[in-house]
Amino acid sequence: MAGKGFTVKKDWDNPREHPMPEGTRVPAEVRLGSVLVSPATVLAPMAGVTDTVFRRFIRHASLFTTDTGPGSNGGTDADAIDQAVTNTQSGCGLLMTEFTSADGLARMRESKRQRYLTFYDDEHPIGAQLFGANPETLAEAARIVEDTGFDLVDLNLGCPAKRVVGSNGGSGLLRDLPRIGEIFRAVRKAVTIPFTVKFRVGWNEKQIVCVELARMAEAEGLNAVALHARTREQGYSGQAQWEWIAQVKQAVGIPVIGNGDVRTPEDAAAMVALTGCDAVMIGRAAPANPWIFRQIAQYTATGSYDRPSVEDRHRMIRAYFQLLLDEAEATKDLPRDARMGETAGKMKQFATWFTHGVPGGAKLRAAIYHARTGPEVLAQVELFFADRVAEDVDFGLGSGVETEDLTGTFPEAALICD
Repeated sequence: MAGKGFTVKKDWDNPREHPMPEGTRVPAEVRLGSVLVSPATVLAPMAGVTDTVFRRFIRHASLFTTDTGPGSNGGTDADAIDQAVTNTQSGCGLLMTEFTSADGLARMRESKRQRYLTFYDDEHPIGAQLFGANPETLAEAARIVEDTGFDLVDLNLGCPAKRVVGSNGGSGLLRDLPRIGEIFRAVRKAVTIPFTVKFRVGWNEKQIVCVELARMAEAEGLNAVALHARTREQGYSGQAQWEWIAQVKQAVGIPVIGNGDVRTPEDAAAMVALTGCDAVMIGRAAPANPWIFRQIAQYTATGSYDRPSVEDRHRMIRAYFQLLLDEAEATKDLPRDARMGETAGKMKQFATWFTHGVPGGAKLRAAIYHARTGPEVLAQVELFFADRVAEDVDFGLGSGVETEDLTGTFPEAALICD
């Protein structure tokens, strides 16, 4: 990892099993300024992951199953993306964009800007996350976000990637609280939409600043804080230190969103029970299990939740890849840097997430790696699942998933995320 920045691991280091206090569940809602987030669950901003295709896929993930009745995962194919689905129905209360450079956003032409700021009506409520170090530039970028129609703007103080930290962005700013204060004031003055911040507990174990930073955010008029309970030095290794989320919650009156090591609905409920946080943010568990938000909603309502079958997993992978192809077709006439959707590389990248926990998934990933086009990738997916769907293998998602580290499976999988 040294010298290469941080990449997001697809597994967890010795994940903890949390005791479950009776009756504790994720809150039904939380209000971030004027924005109602219901239920109180948030899709974490992840570079290379949370583009408009993936966000809409998460919002509609509850539709991908053969059973459309109450308590099911819903619909059958990619056409379901066009159905009217609210955040409450999908189980994901707030979507977030990929983290976006404020400097780049202020300089780039309109066509390229659309690549990062495009969203659809069914994505509301949605926030745009920015990173940078210059208060004036961040304020200008925040105005662009507000003018584009986003529901809120979020500041990234959590990304541990070397190339971001090297420009004093992301978690690099945790070493400069006065500069953070200047940024808070500039952005708060520039926009009227809710303004939030996501940060880590500190640069390292000797420089813990999360409580002071949360108090500063509240004093400068921010509407919520989200804490990834690791230091920058940790990256994505080791255990998230939830006790710091609890300390931040005790220190401020604005909503506190907890983040880090939420793999299952039980983890989400345990985080709320142990920290008192107002909402739960989920990152790398979402690409591996796009049903997790729906599962949390089910768990909150009933104390149990559905686990996807082989057929559900098959439909999910096929549907998402088809959405990428469709988006690529719709944007093919735009300049290259403004196009969205399918490339064979993009599909290979997501294969490492989507097949995590699938028995024999390594074989599918190898076959996809050698495919050259989107249709070839889809053909390999169909071939792989042909026998497994008939056998209805139990994936056991949420419990006994594979623990292999897929970070290096494909070059495209080296994602820099928050």
